[in-house]
Amino acid sequence: MALNVVSDKYKGLTSSAAKAKLTKDGYNNLPSSKPKNLFAIVLGVIREPMFILLVACGTLYLVMGDLQSGLMLLGFVFVIMGIEFYQEKKTERALDALKDMASPRALVIRDGTEIRIAGFEVVKDDIIILQEGDRIPADATVLESVNLLADESLLTGEPVPVRKQDWDGSEISGQPGGDDLPFVFSGAMVVQGNGIARVTGTGINTEIGKIGKALEGIKEEPTRLKKEMGSLVRKITVIAGVLCVLLIIGYTISRGSLLNGILAGITLAMAMLPEEFPVILTVFMALGAWRMSKVKVLTRKPSAIETLGTATVLCTDKTGTLTQNKMSVTSLYNGKNFLTITEAGKFDSEFHEIIEFGLLSSQINPFDPMEKAITSIGDSYLQGTEHIHKNWEKIKEYPLSRELLAMSRVFSRKGTQERIIATKGAPEAIFDLCHLDKKSKTRFSLAVEELASNGLRVLGVAKAKINEKILPEIQHDFAFEFIGLIGLSDPIRKNVKQAVNECYRAGVRVIMITGDYPVTAKHIALEIGLRNNEMCITGQELEAMTDTELSEKIKDTNVFARVIPEQKLKIVNALKKNMEIVAMTGDGVNDAPALKSAHIGIAMGEKGTDVAREASSLVLMDDNFSSIVRAIRMGRRIFDNLQKAFGYIFAIHIPIAGLSLIPILLGDFPLILWPVHIVFLELIIDPACSIIFEAEREELNAMNRPPKRKDEPFFGGKKIAFSCLQGVGILLATLAVYFIALHLGYGDKEVRTMTFTTLIVSNIAVILTNRSWTQNIFRIIITPNRAVLWVVGGRFFSLP
Repeated sequence: MALNVVSDKYKGLTSSAAKAKLTKDGYNNLPSSKPKNLFAIVLGVIREPMFILLVACGTLYLVMGDLQSGLMLLGFVFVIMGIEFYQEKKTERALDALKDMASPRALVIRDGTEIRIAGFEVVKDDIIILQEGDRIPADATVLESVNLLADESLLTGEPVPVRKQDWDGSEISGQPGGDDLPFVFSGAMVVQGNGIARVTGTGINTEIGKIGKALEGIKEEPTRLKKEMGSLVRKITVIAGVLCVLLIIGYTISRGSLLNGILAGITLAMAMLPEEFPVILTVFMALGAWRMSKVKVLTRKPSAIETLGTATVLCTDKTGTLTQNKMSVTSLYNGKNFLTITEAGKFDSEFHEIIEFGLLSSQINPFDPMEKAITSIGDSYLQGTEHIHKNWEKIKEYPLSRELLAMSRVFSRKGTQERIIATKGAPEAIFDLCHLDKKSKTRFSLAVEELASNGLRVLGVAKAKINEKILPEIQHDFAFEFIGLIGLSDPIRKNVKQAVNECYRAGVRVIMITGDYPVTAKHIALEIGLRNNEMCITGQELEAMTDTELSEKIKDTNVFARVIPEQKLKIVNALKKNMEIVAMTGDGVNDAPALKSAHIGIAMGEKGTDVAREASSLVLMDDNFSSIVRAIRMGRRIFDNLQKAFGYIFAIHIPIAGLSLIPILLGDFPLILWPVHIVFLELIIDPACSIIFEAEREELNAMNRPPKRKDEPFFGGKKIAFSCLQGVGILLATLAVYFIALHLGYGDKEVRTMTFTTLIVSNIAVILTNRSWTQNIFRIIITPNRAVLWVVGGRFFSLP
């Protein structure tokens, strides 16, 4: 029997039964890597250079008999562990939320209704619907299928997809691999066809569970930025180590105290070590991905956050991304006349046959939006008429293919050998099947153009009859008769035009790629405000172009029509050849190469396949173009705030290092900073970087400036110079207080207190100043950021 995706005989589990099974059997996931416990976090802190320096200083103070300072420093070790634990748990919660959203989804039937659920909620005996490009969520038995092929290479190592057949009711579940088995397995990929199956095993009771494949969770490869920061930290650490040794030697020779020399050397090393770099990079990326999820964008690859700020071109699908993907039939053409359908309008009988055969060529309870629209108009106008054939039995289906963009369904009428064939598809495919003469083809093509010029998606409908019992292998062997055309509209999503304008203001070019006709594509492009909307390249023209020709033409063309998914890769490569930074959207199996090739691959979360999602960097949870623009805005915010945090680190480490070194170099002056002071400052620096700057709002000009160049360094010469200038300014201010206090005859403790207080106040001033690089200090102060109150307020109250 041919596939009927949601028929009356498949009601599925009830919600209560599914809930009971979930409670009994547990979630459909495999054992994964456990989060860090307290011991692991403590072990991580112990390995940090700052911890070693703290313990060394505390021990030295205890040896020297300074019990108070020694215990205070050793106590700070636990404070730092507490901060690490808090940051780790905050990051962990953000990643857990992302992992839940990243879980493969499953289309199941429950309570007789199709619903899409997270893969880990699938239970035994669920009825699951398998569609091309889906990752199979659990082991299952195939009940019905059409041309179902699955890639089981994850389980078998064999790269060739295997053919599936329907279960005969007796065969017992076997091993993966081999053709014509009625079983599918968790982790396999549907590469062709569709089917319906009953779940037989979940979680560790699947074949993949038996093999022992554990989910490793989210693992990030080091990004370019992380590598740059790691290299910088290593270089500074080496320099700090060398200066530390030289300072110990110099202090011991000039002042005759080895222990104090070691303390001074360790103080300098602590002052210079930018151990905050890797911490804030990890926190910003994890929390940045979490913030992205709040604007309906799932970050699969952290490098995408870095690249978002540099994107120069955004290539987007039309259907479902720019439009609502909620189609309705608005026009019909019966070969002679047009009919515009309105809610209150009449539906003439001469157009009934178009909808009749449109319904026959569609699923009974369709998932496809165009079939839903045809079903809706049939329910509105044809119910109770002779055009509804509930007693006809479907005996074969000819699926849509790349070679022929049309699908046919064959029905038998009870009591007769006559077979009725209903077909619908792209108008040119229908014209081809009907073997139209040149005159008719020209006339009908003009009708297609008229419908398409109004922004409508156009389908052709045809019929055929046959009295033979044996059906032909291909659709071309039927004698089809042209019935008419169906024009469907898909309204533009709300705020898309504003989002396109926002892209242009941000220096990001928008390109629309669609399978629709050029006239339809141009109409939509005009409606959403695309530039050069009168220029269009078709898939046929694209195929005939050389790479060089396309690279030249694509500089001014923003509309591509009648494009098949495989041609997206050619578009991406042409843009990359022109040195553009490309973001590309996609939803199908064939979109995966283009998504992978693009600098930022963006998959659809609702209608996208698992293949597309796995090849992408970002996933749109709501398939909305405006969400992409929000992601670009959020990406720029994260990038800007990361730069502010690094700038602050540069600025504040200069005076700390200078105050540790200058009193010794200039002669027999009292030391300003000891390890306890450095630790106190670190308790400001770490929260300031990871909490204050991460939570800062985006700059007002975030979407009113051109993208950052790809070859532009993360923290360029100008920003380094500015941060160093800030640092030198703080150093001069604190040194001025230091020498003036000495000149006025204050004692060492008073001088140290006044200098240290000046450094703390200057530190807080730098935090406030670096919150924004485009606004004045008064506007910065009134801009809300709750983290500032806690961190800065806490430091003021704890001043000596």
